[in-house]
Amino acid sequence: MYNTIIVAIDVTTPEKAERIVPRAKKLLRGGKIVLLAVVEDLPGYVLAEVPAEVSRDARREAEAKLVELRRHHDVAADVEVRQGTPAREILSAADARKADLIILASHRPDFSNYFLGATADRIVRHAQCSVLVDR
Repeated sequence: MYNTIIVAIDVTTPEKAERIVPRAKKLLRGGKIVLLAVVEDLPGYVLAEVPAEVSRDARREAEAKLVELRRHHDVAADVEVRQGTPAREILSAADARKADLIILASHRPDFSNYFLGATADRIVRHAQCSVLVDR
């Protein structure tokens, strides 16, 4: 069992979160769960054309979805929203919180990342703790 679990949530695919949050609850041993979402940075060429509020609104929306997910599953969890590259931010959050498990869902990969999705693949290769990838 684990003491600190990072549950990486892609808020655009809530059906995957429905599977991994209950798993985190089962694997927790008296510690804490962190529901984490990462809002990806927009490319520079897009930023010039998009109002500054778009990024702020995306973070607010992600936080609201995590809070709702926490309420729906009746789990005592911290909610954290970061901005940047998903794999990098998930790994950084795991290090900062001294997590001993990261749980995330993987999408169906294409040929370039056949076995795992690109984010899941990077996390599995670089995490300093255990990783559970849900398919």
